[in-house]
Amino acid sequence: MTSTPSVSFAKFSVPAKGSVCLLYAEKAGFGQTAAGVDPAGVLARAVKISGFSGKFGAKIDLIAPEGTQLDKIVVLGAGDAATLKEHAWLRLGGSILAAAGKEKELTILLDLPGDVEAGADEAASVAAGLLLRAYAFDKYKTRKTENEDEKGARAKPSRITIMCADPVGARKAFAGLNAVVDGVNLARDLVNEPANVLGPVEFAARAKELEGLGVQVEILTEQEMKKAGMGALLGVAQGSPRGARLAVMRWEGGRKGRKPLAVVGKGVTFDTGGNSMKSPAGMEDMKGDMGGAAAVTGLMHALAARKAKANVVGIIGLVENSVDGYAQRPGDIVTSMSGQTIEVLNTDAEGRLVLADALWYCCERFQPEAVIDLATLTGAIMVALGLHHAGLFSNDDELAGRLTQAGLSTQELLWRMPLGPEYDKLIDSKNADMKNTGGRYGGSIAAAQFLQRFIKDDTPWAHLDIAGTAMGAPSNEVNQSWGSGLGVRLLDRLVRDHYEK
Repeated sequence: MTSTPSVSFAKFSVPAKGSVCLLYAEKAGFGQTAAGVDPAGVLARAVKISGFSGKFGAKIDLIAPEGTQLDKIVVLGAGDAATLKEHAWLRLGGSILAAAGKEKELTILLDLPGDVEAGADEAASVAAGLLLRAYAFDKYKTRKTENEDEKGARAKPSRITIMCADPVGARKAFAGLNAVVDGVNLARDLVNEPANVLGPVEFAARAKELEGLGVQVEILTEQEMKKAGMGALLGVAQGSPRGARLAVMRWEGGRKGRKPLAVVGKGVTFDTGGNSMKSPAGMEDMKGDMGGAAAVTGLMHALAARKAKANVVGIIGLVENSVDGYAQRPGDIVTSMSGQTIEVLNTDAEGRLVLADALWYCCERFQPEAVIDLATLTGAIMVALGLHHAGLFSNDDELAGRLTQAGLSTQELLWRMPLGPEYDKLIDSKNADMKNTGGRYGGSIAAAQFLQRFIKDDTPWAHLDIAGTAMGAPSNEVNQSWGSGLGVRLLDRLVRDHYEK
């Protein structure tokens, strides 16, 4: 099982034992505190001999350094200290954990030369980066490897002390960030779980656990969804023996009577493609086709854990798209909760059917201030944007701008894609009100146009297509996991900046 290191904050002093990490700024060198851990003056010589420049993430290890009782000194490059912004401090924390390796006790001297001061927020971001990097999904591994300790946990420092200028302020700032880290890691856990362990019923139970943090949670069963007329969502689930669920999570920390921000997630716990079955190559990754629902659940955890002063509702449609004699067929026509009929030409375009009913239910019941949906919806968005940006579609420029800025702040990047009547025509059907695919070209746009038909005209709405970024995205300083947890930090920032007053 993954072991999470403990993180604490303290005033600057000279560490007496364990290992120490020092920062080295490019073209500027060490901060003032470095001299205290280097009485023999070996650091300057090591830097010179190695040709170390302080490039961000580069490191030097000094084992059993002369003149001290320390086990090791790690010198980590901080790059150009004057350019360090919010996300860079988070990345720095992840880089420190990677550089520290197997040390049991690590002290970080968060000190840089010149006018660059690592204040409370910066120290808290470093701590958050450490914990995000520490995540590993290894709960099912029973054999110890060379990188694991005697209990089978991935080797990493067990105690980390961050020495900084304002430890009291750092502890306060970190309390809120730690709640978000926990939300990200919850989302990662959900995406990484195998489908035989996490089906719709089990996912709903995980959402129900948020009641312990003060979230109000309702779980709608198949019978209740059938009564509500959710024929689009239930059509996807009818080929699986595992029942569908709709989880409604409410956090009411804001002003009483203020309309909530609504966040809706696609939760297909496994997607075979149905009768339009996927090819075998990579089908095992379809356990992650609930990355949108995972992000919504992680966000609700984060907001409740940090006691956000906002009203937010999270809704996730949970189904398994499987195949048996009852499974939906290409050509079937289903009636959505909105009353609109849908010709299902491709049973592998199922996520939009789940979201159609979840979005309509959300708008009808809660009349939200704005609604955002997240879904691993189309492979087409990966063709368009690769694995570093999620697609952003919106009917509202202000909401789109807010989301884009939140993405830039957190580096969970979004790129706005077009909508328009010419694209909407792609999903017109001769046999029903619409069809669930629009042909070969503009696949992610056609999917977004489909979803827009289930949004009230006057409701600000955004759709985030997170295929390729919620799972299997390139690793980085703060994420080494297949399931990235993307969306939690992004939406938490959106709430902080615009809905938490």
